Amino acid sequence: MSSPGDTETGRTESPDPASHATNIYDTEGAEGDWIDEEGDDDMDFEPTTEGSEDIEFFEATEDDEGDFHDAEDGLSGVEIEFSMDDGDSGTQDDDAGNETETSATPRSPAAATRAPIQVSRNQILQLLGHAGLRRIFANHGSAALRAVTTADDEEDDDDGLERGYGGLMGRRRRRRKGSRAKFPTIPSEEGQKLMDSGTFGSNEYYRDILKKRKPRLARRLMSRELGTDNGQSNRANELMSQGLIPSSKADTIIHYNSRCYSGQFSDDGNFFFSCAQDFKVRMYDTSNPYEWKYYKTVVYPYGQWTITDASLSPDNKYLAYSSIRSIVCLAPTDPGESGEPWLLDFSDMGGRGRRQVYGGYSHFGIWSIRFSGDGREIVAGTSDHSVYVYDIESRQSILKIPGHSDDVNAVCFGDASSPHILYSGSDDTLIKVWDRRSMGDSREAGVFMGHTEGLTYVDSKGDGRYVLSNGKDQMMKLWDLRKMMPTEKASELDPSRFTTGFDYRFMTYSEDDYHPHPHDCSLVTFRGHSVLKTLIRCHFSPPGSTNSRYVYSGSEDGSVYIYNMDATLAGKVDVNEATHHSRPRDPDLYTAAYEMDDRRARGEWKTCVRDASWHPNAPVIAATSWNGWGMSTGTCTIHSWNDGAEDDEAEPRMGTRVDQRLEYDKNLYDRSPARNGRTGGSYLRSRLRSNRVAAADDEDDEEGW
Repeated sequence: MSSPGDTETGRTESPDPASHATNIYDTEGAEGDWIDEEGDDDMDFEPTTEGSEDIEFFEATEDDEGDFHDAEDGLSGVEIEFSMDDGDSGTQDDDAGNETETSATPRSPAAATRAPIQVSRNQILQLLGHAGLRRIFANHGSAALRAVTTADDEEDDDDGLERGYGGLMGRRRRRRKGSRAKFPTIPSEEGQKLMDSGTFGSNEYYRDILKKRKPRLARRLMSRELGTDNGQSNRANELMSQGLIPSSKADTIIHYNSRCYSGQFSDDGNFFFSCAQDFKVRMYDTSNPYEWKYYKTVVYPYGQWTITDASLSPDNKYLAYSSIRSIVCLAPTDPGESGEPWLLDFSDMGGRGRRQVYGGYSHFGIWSIRFSGDGREIVAGTSDHSVYVYDIESRQSILKIPGHSDDVNAVCFGDASSPHILYSGSDDTLIKVWDRRSMGDSREAGVFMGHTEGLTYVDSKGDGRYVLSNGKDQMMKLWDLRKMMPTEKASELDPSRFTTGFDYRFMTYSEDDYHPHPHDCSLVTFRGHSVLKTLIRCHFSPPGSTNSRYVYSGSEDGSVYIYNMDATLAGKVDVNEATHHSRPRDPDLYTAAYEMDDRRARGEWKTCVRDASWHPNAPVIAATSWNGWGMSTGTCTIHSWNDGAEDDEAEPRMGTRVDQRLEYDKNLYDRSPARNGRTGGSYLRSRLRSNRVAAADDEDDEEGW
């Protein structure tokens, strides 16, 4: 477009560069900035459409193939000139209102006589939208701005450059409408290979072709008893056990007066513990998984905000549990011992490290702990970006690994029979593998890279090979130790370039913001559950009751998601449906509501399943949740396989409501409105007042909700 002073006649002649605004790309300038001589930057971006007539401009022909300058190859020696007017005057041959002239003139005498190329405004904008020029403008104005790429650009990029996803505000750019889906395919081909390998359960060898469905349990049992299972009785038993997925209907609903953060069965299934925000851990005898018995309660005496994690020793004799402090409590599980727990100070390095003391103890919190397979050590992930290994016999930490750049939210041992291999998952989006036998340089043995947001949990299959992780990018991933990224390659990459620091506690995650990690080395990606509000956990299903067929995770939407290894959904336990309105409304509970700024949310029944545990020997899942009016209380619900039945004739009846000691509480069945504190729920209010513990005002108390 010409300037306002140009005449219609002058536009047919060769344009005078001195009379127009000229933008010149200075290849020698820092960051490749554009030099705008006139400061004209008032053109609006118009996205390319498939039906645009201007696409023909970019179709290369034999005649102009040698004259076309690809922005990917640089713009050295190229000067782009264009002029603009106020839109009142038009061109001689343009009836469509396109008033833009552009000449791409190489800086050589031979090219000086070449006729200018006339293009429309849309064609210029399409050119500026090319990958190379977009990277130039992404850096314009600030050397600190990161480059931006899309899926289409990544497919064509061969220059090997790494590009982040951040913009001016550090957030990812949304995908353009109509671009290809970037999520992994479902079902996963790699996951299907794992299912066929026999490592994760058995496959069907018989299918009712006429009815086109899997045989029911009754038919399997009949075939086994009649000997018509082709001599594969062991395989038939495996198929039957792995097909018994617990239902959403709860057998028992255990109500707590504070939120529940975790709950797990012991390895032999005879023991279950649940951790609550009132700094108490309740233990239950689950030797009969369908008839639990209350066992014991232990207390964390110096807790901050909540109990973050707990781990049971392999012999079931001791329980270690942590809070957002450097102290881990160790208590005997014997109900006859009622003394105070032992306090294990993980900041005590025995003189091998500096001990930063705050209020008597080092000022860092512990998010995750695990017993070693021999019960002699405890590994912990902490808020000071480190992994600690504590020796119980010497009562001090024997190893500190400051190997992450953010909080370590999850740790575990790679193999139950060996304490040498450790896994750690952090908010820096990385899972690191540590081999304690070769840590002379304090470097990790390898890295799992693929999550684009922080890690919430890491679980090992226990075979020294497969690892499972949950991430704030709303994905669960399966990893193979043999395919981890070498340390040398990982050290060359900056993981912060592929993340946005999404705040999972208060924000919702949009799929439009997701971009796949360019260095993802995971085997299978599982999607469908929601990892919001808190550090939601995931696990491998046990070999005894499920033949290791599944992986499963809690979810912010109130369900337990159970996946096949090919990433398809095998089942879903809807805890919210099973517990909806299972305790009376109480105004006093609003003081502990999670979303205090949302008055409507405080008045709604909401469920967030933070943890779940599959019984090792029975088709039973125990789901530990934030559950209640405004998620102000907690539940532990017991779900068993019942072949879809809504009720049964056994006692206790399905859906029985009990308190944390498994005692019947009539107040849990009182559905009368509790207004002004005069009707219903008075007993609950009194108990809440007596058990309410004020959270300490500390900087770390919100980091690991």
